Amino acid sequence: MVEPRVIPRAEHTLSRSDVDPDALKVLYRLRQADHTAYLVGGSVRDLLLGRRPKDFDVGTSAHPYQVKKLFRNCWIIGRRFRLAHVKFGTKVIEVATFRRQVQPGEEIVQDGVPAPEISATPSDIGHILHRDNTFGTPEEDAFRRDFTINALFYDISTFSVIDYVGGLDDLRAGIVRSIGDPEVRFREDPVRMLRAIALAARLEFTIEQPVLVAMRVLRREIAKSAPARMLEEYYKILRAGSSETTFRGLKEAGLLEPVSPELHNGAGDALWQSLAAVDAHRRKFASTPDTLTNAILLGSLLVPLGISPQAGRLPALEDGDHGAAGPRLGDLPLARRDVERLRHILSLQRRLRDLGASVRAQRALTHRGIFREALTWMEIHGDSPEIVEHWITVLAERGVDEQPLVPGDVEAPLVRRRRRRRRRRYRAAGEQ
Repeated sequence: MVEPRVIPRAEHTLSRSDVDPDALKVLYRLRQADHTAYLVGGSVRDLLLGRRPKDFDVGTSAHPYQVKKLFRNCWIIGRRFRLAHVKFGTKVIEVATFRRQVQPGEEIVQDGVPAPEISATPSDIGHILHRDNTFGTPEEDAFRRDFTINALFYDISTFSVIDYVGGLDDLRAGIVRSIGDPEVRFREDPVRMLRAIALAARLEFTIEQPVLVAMRVLRREIAKSAPARMLEEYYKILRAGSSETTFRGLKEAGLLEPVSPELHNGAGDALWQSLAAVDAHRRKFASTPDTLTNAILLGSLLVPLGISPQAGRLPALEDGDHGAAGPRLGDLPLARRDVERLRHILSLQRRLRDLGASVRAQRALTHRGIFREALTWMEIHGDSPEIVEHWITVLAERGVDEQPLVPGDVEAPLVRRRRRRRRRRYRAAGEQ
């Protein structure tokens, strides 16, 4: 057993006032029910660095259905390892039971435990939870995480930071260090290689040398990751505000070529300028804006590579030997709806630049469902701020029931006018 390093409130900068109030409600209720409950992971890391976390996650000794019993607004998700999602409107506080590293041979037992039905009796639930033997202690939970700076806990009862793995020292030194042997950890989950580079880029940290060596040795293991998961990781990187630095690091480490060779081979000045423009747009906000849709992010990767969906299909991305047909970027499957939306965004750019069109035509253009995304693309990649300002003015002139689009602002919902019902003609009795 490892004795944790406990840093009292007077010796760290994390303040309870910086924690999301709904996350505090979850923590306090779990504590009142005599469960151990900590703020965990990236939220502790970011708060100690003075950054605003994207999510506030909670680790607890309570099992998922014990959490559900405490919160009416709680849903259980997952089959392999169940998580509790406590919902406050559109916000979700993820509550995970402390876990330990799964040992070889336990995966079959773990996967063989079906998620309980809503109608399951308490005795059935207790039996299922007893069989799910991956729950652990806070110490075991810390050591099964990926990097030391992601394994810090914040105890709301004492206002102290708990460190089992030396994460606080690495946080102060600006180092991304693996917990345990990096080769072992990357074989367990190759996506961790990508996340190490993304984390270092976002925080402006350096990566420990053994981690870099393990990446070079195991870089082709990244191709074993689920393609849909890899694409989602790309989108996360593009929304984080440090995509240029991250993708440069991925190319240098050779992690792009196994899953997206077009991106690896085509990465050059055009791509770096495109990603820098996306990052500049993202950094205007405290959190990720709704304007950065998948279609815009996808275009920010494809267009600099000379791959365009303007003709309605992507010949360079059509499936060959990868299985299911559909547009792809290397091994990564692209959603047809995102490709089609990108095609409309790009086709609308010429009309946005036509400021000589009639007032009626311009106002009609603003009613197009794709208009807001097309204008966001113009703002990011068009290098024409005067055109963006013109269309903001046109939006403002549409009427008081329409909210004008501020450059970089989150897209305001369009107000739909109700269609007037047709009056039915009165028919006299006996009329056919």
